[in-house]
Formats: sequence, C-alpha cells, structure tokens
Amino acid sequence: MSTIAENKTPATQTHQSAGPDFIIALLAEELSVRPAQVRTAVELMDGGATVPFIARYRKEATGGLDDGQLRQLEVRLLYVRELEDRRHTVLESIEQQGKLTEALKQDLLAATTKQRLEDLYAPYKPKRRTRAQIAIEAGLEPLADAILNDKDSDPSALASAYLNAEANINDDKAALDGARDILAERFAENADLLAHMRSYIESNGMLYAKVIDGKEQEGANFRDWFNFHETLKSLPSHRILALLRGRQQGVLDLRIGLNPDLDEQTPHPCITRIAEFLHLGARFDNQAPARAKWLGEVCRWSWRVKLLTTFETEFIGVLRERAEQEAIHVFANNLKDLLLAAPAGPKSVIGLDPGIRTGVKVAVIDATGKLLETATIYPFEPKRDRKGALTTLATLVKRHHVELIAIGNGTASRETEQLAAELQDLLPESHPTRVIVSEAGASVYSASELAALEFPDLDVSLRGAVSIARRLQDPLAELVKIEPKAIGVGQYQHDVNQRELARSLDAVVEDCVNAVGVDVNTASAALLSRVSGLNAGLARQIVEWRNENGAFPDRKTLLKVPRFGDKTFEQAAGFLRIPDGQNPLDASAVHPEAYPVVERILKKINAQAKQIVGQQGGLKGLSPSEFTDERFGLPTVKDIFQELEKPGRDPRPEFKTAQFKEGVNTLNDLQPGMVLEGVVTNVANFGAFIDIGVHQDGLVHISALSNRFVKDPRDVVRVGQTVQVKVMEVDLNRKRVGLSMRLDDVPGDAPGASKATGKPMQSGQKRAAAPNKAGGQAQPANSAMAAAFAKLKQK
Repeated sequence: MSTIAENKTPATQTHQSAGPDFIIALLAEELSVRPAQVRTAVELMDGGATVPFIARYRKEATGGLDDGQLRQLEVRLLYVRELEDRRHTVLESIEQQGKLTEALKQDLLAATTKQRLEDLYAPYKPKRRTRAQIAIEAGLEPLADAILNDKDSDPSALASAYLNAEANINDDKAALDGARDILAERFAENADLLAHMRSYIESNGMLYAKVIDGKEQEGANFRDWFNFHETLKSLPSHRILALLRGRQQGVLDLRIGLNPDLDEQTPHPCITRIAEFLHLGARFDNQAPARAKWLGEVCRWSWRVKLLTTFETEFIGVLRERAEQEAIHVFANNLKDLLLAAPAGPKSVIGLDPGIRTGVKVAVIDATGKLLETATIYPFEPKRDRKGALTTLATLVKRHHVELIAIGNGTASRETEQLAAELQDLLPESHPTRVIVSEAGASVYSASELAALEFPDLDVSLRGAVSIARRLQDPLAELVKIEPKAIGVGQYQHDVNQRELARSLDAVVEDCVNAVGVDVNTASAALLSRVSGLNAGLARQIVEWRNENGAFPDRKTLLKVPRFGDKTFEQAAGFLRIPDGQNPLDASAVHPEAYPVVERILKKINAQAKQIVGQQGGLKGLSPSEFTDERFGLPTVKDIFQELEKPGRDPRPEFKTAQFKEGVNTLNDLQPGMVLEGVVTNVANFGAFIDIGVHQDGLVHISALSNRFVKDPRDVVRVGQTVQVKVMEVDLNRKRVGLSMRLDDVPGDAPGASKATGKPMQSGQKRAAAPNKAGGQAQPANSAMAAAFAKLKQK
C-alpha cells in the first residue's frame, strides 16, 4: 500500500543499478523473503503459471510462498515494472536534453517509487511557459544566483543592474519579483526538499472539512463532516471516502493543513522549514538584513504559491488511493468469506424469491442443482391467497422430496419466512428446514446473458428464485456467475478505482474456486472458467465435450477437449476433480504429475489406491521423507499424504442455520435490550452489519464487538457468520439499529462502557463532547455509527 510520504526509500536500500536484479532485490525486501524465492515465482508467473497453481504445486520452487504472498508479489511486480519503464523514459528524456549527470543518473537508478522518480524528473520535464521561465528569458537568473550565493548582498542594489525595458523589467521590484519566481520554482522542484516536506506534513498534517455555504440542507447526509478535522495519519479509509464523496457531490470543501496550533504560528512552520532545509539564512522579522528578509519572502512565496496547492492536491490524491486500497481489501475479504460460506450440499431445495404485489417466485431444484419445477404464489396483498400458496408449496415439497427452503432476504422476507413456518407445521413428517439466504446480486444474475443461456424459456423473475435455491446448496458455484462487485459486500465500492477493484475481486474468486476444487462432470462453464489455467472459451469447450460424450472417466481424458493442451493440463488438472472415476486419485488434489510418488507409496505398502484413499491410518508408520526425490520435496509429499487420507478436503465450514426471533419482523418490533440471533452481512473497518430479520441491517460498532480491544473487525466476525446481538438503540425516523455483541452492555450507557463489566471505552471511539484523540474535531457519541448508516443510505 502506498503511503503519503511515498518517496521514502527503504533504509537498507543500497541498489545502484536498475534492471531485473534490482526488481528482484526490491520485491524480496518488501516481502521479507529471499531473492531466490521471488526470482522463481516471477519466472513461473512470466511462464503463464497462475497463483493458485504456484502456491499449491510449486512449494519447493518458491520456498513455500503462500497465495497471499504471491498475490502481493503479483501486484508489486506490476508496479515495479511500470516504474522501470518510466525510469527508462525519464533517463532517455534527460539524456536527450544533455543534462544527465552521473550523480543524477545514480539518483534516478536508486529511486524505488514513482513519486521519487517524478520528483527527480520535475526540473527537466517539458512544461508550459512559467513565470520563472519568462524571468530566465529576461536575463534574471544571474540575479537570483547572485543573491543566493552572496550572504552580504543587498537584493535591491543588485537588481538595478538587471533592468530590461524590452522584457518589461522597468524597476528593481520587477527584477526582484522575477528572481523570486526563479528561486521559488527551483525550490519547488528540489526532490530532497519535497521528500522532507512530505514527511513533515504526513506527521503533522490534518484534513479539514467544511460545508459549502448554502449546501446545509442538500448535504444533510454529510452533516457529521460540516466542521471537521483529523490528522492525516489517523484518518480511516471509510471516513476518507465519505469526505471525498461529500466533496464530489459539491457539499464539502476539503483542505490540507497542520494542526490548529501550528497553522496559527507566524511565520508558518512549513515556510521556516523550507528556509532551514535549504540553509538559506532567511529571516522573518522586520529587523532582518535586506537579503535575509527577501529570502524569507521567497520562502513564503514558494510555500503559498507553489507547494501548498501542489501538496494539497497530492495528499488528497494519496489519501484517496490509500482509502481505495483499504476499501478494496475489505471488499475482497468479505467476498472471500461469502464465497467460502458453508454449503448445504447435495440436497433438494425450494427457493423462494419474496414479493408482495408481484407474488413470491418459487423454484425447486434437485440435489445436483437441476431445475425441476417453478411456480408463483400470492399469499400477500392484494390477492391474499395464503391457503392456495400453502397448498402449492406443500405439493411441491412432497412431489420433489424437498429438504431445505431457501428464502431470499429482500422485501417481504420475514413475511415469507412466516409462510414457510406454517408450511413446516403442515408437513411434520418431512419438516423441511427453512433458511434465510442473501439475495445480493440475484437480480443481476437473472438479467444476465449467462442466465438467459441457462434458462432461455424461464421468466427473468423466476431465475432469481433458482439462484437463491442454488446459493444455499453451493454458494461458491452460484456466486461465481455474478460479477463480484454486484454481490454487495463492499465498503464504498462504487467510489473506488473500478479496474483495481475488479482485478482484486477476480483474484479472490480464482483463489476460492481453486481452494475448494471443481467437479469437472457437474460444474457450470462459469465455475470452470475460474479454474487455474482455464478461461471462458475453454470452459465452454469442456461443457460441450461433456454434453456430447458423457462424463469424463478420468483426468487424462481432458486432453481430448479441443485446445486443452499440455500446458493447460499442468495448470488445471490438480483443481479439476472426478469423483467415482476410474482412478481414485482423480477425486483428490494430488496433481497427476505426482502420481508416480503415490505409486511408490502404494508399492511400499503393497496396496491399491482404492484401498488407501480416504482411509484414516492407512499410511500409518510411513514417513513422507522416504518418498522425496529431486522433483518432489517434503512439502509436496506431505500434501500427498494428507490428500490420500482426506481426498478433496473442503476448506469451507460445516453448514449451520440462524433462526430469527418469532414476532420480530419490522423495526417497530424492536426494543432496546432484546437479545437476537442474526447473520453478518457485511464487515467494514468500523464494525459489522447484522441481518436480524427486520428488513434493515443493524450495526455493531467495532467498540461493541468484544470486551477485548479489536483492531480489525474480521478478527471477531466474518460475512455469513451467525451471531447473537443485543439491541442498543432503535431510530425509527432514520431507520437505524444500533447493536452490541457484548451481551452485558446496557442500552443508554455511554458508548463502549459496560455497567456490568466496567470495561473501558475502546481506543478510537468518541464520547459525546470529548476531544478526538488524534486532534480532530469533537464528534457526537454516535458519530461513527451515524457515518456508517449514512454510508448505506448513500449507496
């Protein structure tokens, strides 16, 4: 992640030449791994290997780099290679100008960030004609140098020798103004000064926000920020994005400054720092000698005209980048939790997509996900055909031996759940289990080209019911059909860099799919396309071959699929599973290239694969080290042993269901002090949103997640997790519900304090009228919650 003072180079950085070795060494230092590990991983990536393949099947080559390290390496490799390309362009440009000194060249070669490179290039970058250039053309550069170099000089006395009527330099003031412009531009292009000033502002700077006059009513959602300031280094990503959204909507004016005490000093600390860093001998008092006083004015001009505006734009841009990276990280983590949610497994499911006037859409699928039957029922207004709806559902359950009822969590969800509860009472012998399922993205899928190909003759509204049923059966297999950012578990996802968001989320989907593995004989083309080494075209070819020729009997048969070559087989085979195939190993994560290792193991114990695979203790007494060779080291052989005992291990948790409290269906049914069961729907840096079955998610602020200090909410909760919460606050007018997972908290107490336990307020939380620890504007006690709910309203 970039920082505000991005130009800093690592303290241990001693590279004096750029190129492949420089890249490897830099990345190794950043990741705290050996250069040999990075070099091998980069070579594999450049050769077309995917991150899941490298992480799972090339552990010996990379020294055990995991998928997280490899993803980080992948991102940083792209950045550093872009840096190298830019470095080449900069060197070539300065060399063509005849200004490339050996010292400058070494500085450029040692630059480890784009910011540092651009700072060094700034004096040589072709630019529009500036005031400084006009002054240089008027012959005033020698005057600027003379004042700068002669400590005893009198600027006014020197200026009289540089009058130039043709250039409109008619008096001493005009000459000195030109000299000032030349030095100000020179100072503003001093890379070391810029680095120094950035570091100072990063440590002492603040972001100020004020409401734009006349926008108070229009921007009511941003009222928490109408008169706000906080230190740059403490601003959390969600707050930055909220402030930036307010500015983008024309409600807030944002400014960069120091803390109020420093900003009020005269002269300004940034102005004096310019003078001190450059050893100018400038002074800012009225009794100062002429030269010292004039240089003080030059420093003041440099800050106010050149650097302040530049730094304001730059810092807000870097804050945005930092916040976007964190928001993308939050979204990616939530998406991972959602994709790896517990599957109900191969059970028949009836999916209910709730609706009022348009009816409840019904779809029944069998244990393989195949659509069996659909219907539309009208238990609510205006038809109120509850009896007919129950009859239809009971008939479908009996006809198709339904085991689970999946109910979408949208409009009329709780009413539909009550209907399902009545259905359970009518069917005591079968009693299918009812489960509330997130329907985020279901409408996107329903109208997609993929859904049209799957169900060309099915009404769009009924496709949503199919999706709801299938995502209970296997969330991963169904959610891969939806564009990741449409699933809706992000934080300000519409405000961030969409290209970076898509790249990050696609990586998460790829990692999740390959961590679980895919049954090649049942998987959809959408799921297959996420497998290592495959793309959408190859995935369609596999499905077409399967439809024409029947199920794949073994992994080798994949090579018969058009365009499925040896390289693709290497990348994909280990993640494609064939349960009940001709070779038991094809149902495991053991890669076909490692089958000879298994054969040596089987020979050692004189057994067949089918006798060993899936048998606990079948390899007892054997040591993985006995079966290593030049190609397969101990990490791989250990993985093989684990797979033989538990083939196709699924990393997803056991399937559990949450039960919403009977009689609590709307916000009006909530009372402070209630303890309810709910499901985590979204996790942000400031807390977690919980579905408690009232059509409006409640917020558990980070300070109320646990009695211990919580730095990251994901250390306590994950998307899809079932939790118990206490209702702390209900705001019917603003449709807000404040919750706590600290069940001994008492509604009405100061935030973060428990009467029962006396636990202290969590660091970073604000009490009413208390000063912000980071030096920011005092906020209302519920400001964090208010900002969070405002964020939801603005989506």
